[in-house]
Amino acid sequence: MGNQDFPQDIQEPGTGMQFITNLPLRHRIGKIWVLFFQLAMVIGIAALAALILNIVNDSTGYMAYTAKIDPLDLTGGRPLESLTSEELNQILVENTTINRYKTIFKEKPLEEWSQPELLEAVVRDVVKLTVLKTWSFTESLKGIARLRQELIELKPKEGPDASFLYKTWITSRFLSSPQNSDPLLAGLKTAILGSLWIIGITLLFAIPIGIGAAIYLEEFANQELWINKLIQTNINNLAAVPSIIYGMLGLTIFVRWLGPITSGSVFGVGDPNVVNGRTIFSGGLTLGLLVLPIVIINSQEAIRAVPSSLRQAGYGLGATKLQTIWAHVLPNAIPGILTGTILALSRAFGETAPLIVVGVSTFITVDPSNVFSQFTSLPAQIYQWTAKPQDVWRNLAAAAIIALMVLLLALNALAIFLRNKYSKEY
Repeated sequence: MGNQDFPQDIQEPGTGMQFITNLPLRHRIGKIWVLFFQLAMVIGIAALAALILNIVNDSTGYMAYTAKIDPLDLTGGRPLESLTSEELNQILVENTTINRYKTIFKEKPLEEWSQPELLEAVVRDVVKLTVLKTWSFTESLKGIARLRQELIELKPKEGPDASFLYKTWITSRFLSSPQNSDPLLAGLKTAILGSLWIIGITLLFAIPIGIGAAIYLEEFANQELWINKLIQTNINNLAAVPSIIYGMLGLTIFVRWLGPITSGSVFGVGDPNVVNGRTIFSGGLTLGLLVLPIVIINSQEAIRAVPSSLRQAGYGLGATKLQTIWAHVLPNAIPGILTGTILALSRAFGETAPLIVVGVSTFITVDPSNVFSQFTSLPAQIYQWTAKPQDVWRNLAAAAIIALMVLLLALNALAIFLRNKYSKEY
């Protein structure tokens, strides 16, 4: 073996021994960094686990309540949930005044009411449940006797007569019911639909524009021109701008300047209750501006990672630059572009500040029917519930957070599936 096979610092006189002497120290430093990285990962996992456990802990537990009329007395011992629509309507007829009965069905005739909706009406107008206090899962482990004693100390008048029920707040009824001022009847349906509408508009707006801008900057723009350097610098800076600034921008452009368009009044399909374009359309476009720099930057990185040999192969076969980009560059860049889309989707789905500025509703019971409807979102709903002082709203907020996380994971899983599919294809 010749001297040329050794590192340069060993070949030079007096440096070989220094290299050998420093080698154990370098190995020890490397092990320290590995331990640091492992510790950071463990801390991150522990923090995430603590967050999830805290949310799950608040989403289930005992509830103490009183009822004006015992539900079992109304049904002869049968659960209210097992009654048909006709039986629930009969309970309303027998236990409400004529005026109250007419008020219940004023906005929508009886024929259009579903069984869950009639069940909510019976609970609200006949049974009239009142939640006195709720406990988390770990607090519920004390047992009903201890919990009743706590309740009596807190509410001496209602405590002795209270009933206890172990309740899991995230249920199918919770997911399929609109918002309500009664926590026992409140649900997430309107917020879930609003979030999905907003995210759909956000992606339809941000992805085509973001990919188009990335293609221009990477494939067509002259990187030596000062204007293109300025554009690139501003795109990088915009990715770090606080989200509330985008909310103010959306308020100015989409709500005030373009209000007739974003409210739908120009097309004759607007909601008369909407003021100045505070609609799903405005919210989606605002979040589209928010995530646009993220989409552009990640798409640029994905396009830049495509080997130049693929471009040269296309040119060698006589393809134009546009044909080469469409047939070779973009298919190979799609996995990276979808990775950027996942990041953008995750950020947009959890944003609240821009939507509050644009005009998200904190209390709305009507499901959105089109892009010109009033709206609320899951983050806004959670924010509104956590701002209330009663314990029961905290439990509802925890259940809503679980629904938000599951929905976000489902959308991300779909994007990851598409990314992996295209990664294997190209």
